[in-house]
Amino acid sequence: MPSQHETLKRKIDSLARTAASSQSFRIALLRKLREAIPFDAACCTLVDPQTLLSTGAVTEEGVESIHQALFANEYLQEDVNRFTDLALEADPVASLHGTTEGQPERSARYRNVLHPAGFRDEMRAALVFKGGCYGYLTLFRLQDQPVFQKRERSLLSSLVPAIAFHLRSTSMLMPDDGAERSEEQPGILIVSESLAVLSSNEASEHWLSMLRNWENADIAALPKPVQAVCFRALSESGEGSASTAKVCMRTPEGRYMTIRASKLTSSTRQTQLAVWFEQAAPSDVLPVIAESYGLSEREKRVLACIIQGQSTKSIARMLNISAYTVQDHLKSIFAKTGISSRSELIWQLYSRFSPDSGF
Repeated sequence: MPSQHETLKRKIDSLARTAASSQSFRIALLRKLREAIPFDAACCTLVDPQTLLSTGAVTEEGVESIHQALFANEYLQEDVNRFTDLALEADPVASLHGTTEGQPERSARYRNVLHPAGFRDEMRAALVFKGGCYGYLTLFRLQDQPVFQKRERSLLSSLVPAIAFHLRSTSMLMPDDGAERSEEQPGILIVSESLAVLSSNEASEHWLSMLRNWENADIAALPKPVQAVCFRALSESGEGSASTAKVCMRTPEGRYMTIRASKLTSSTRQTQLAVWFEQAAPSDVLPVIAESYGLSEREKRVLACIIQGQSTKSIARMLNISAYTVQDHLKSIFAKTGISSRSELIWQLYSRFSPDSGF
């Protein structure tokens, strides 16, 4: 007789095969999970695997109103079970009551966000597959419900690789040749430290409208990816390493876009943020495509060299491997992507993501 894990995994695999999009897969996934692990509200978020920032979330009633506060807690406060920490753990699933040993008030998120909203416990999962994180899942229980049990956490942990694999396959794809192509101007948005919109150009309103439609969000709501890059920008010191306040995401129309945020200096010493939207360049999309096809770290490096126009001998010298090993990596890349040559690989990337292509 199949175990509960095996039965659920088969059902999740079936959901992914019939899902029209990542969003529809996530909605159906929450319904299926609720049959095995009861919960009162949930949120399932896609993330950019390069920066671990949200590229869109499916949220149930009761969560949307606290979502911005949850972003602020994740990026601006030290707390237990942060997703960026869970993504590095051997077991990427944890419950608030379990981690705090039954003392959730030790968590600022519980004190300031969850308890005031009526929630007693939450269970979080960083959706990791083969070292890459492709999403976050949070399940909530109200004050009059029992806390999450160890067996429920173990069941969710056993399902994480399958869920993450299907998130990757349904959300990060090479656009079809027939995908809609249109010229989009860069959008610029200025927001306050509390993320109130101060000013914007006409193009940014177009980008925001598209994102809101995708999330089925209110016309005045700031889309989740915008909130994510803003809070990441607020958390950065601005010194040393390059900013990671950026997401590259695939839109429902099959195009890729990037959203970036940066802190601005002001004569009034009030913190403001500049957010800009634009069509993704090949250099932005390359890491996402590499993730979507499950390329190894060495294969990703070989692919980057190919895009730079490096020869086999040059790649071998640069990576300190033999030319034969480079060829083996190339064969693996071609097998995984369904592409037969270097020239076709470069054409597939640049013909679909160059400025003239409309992506």
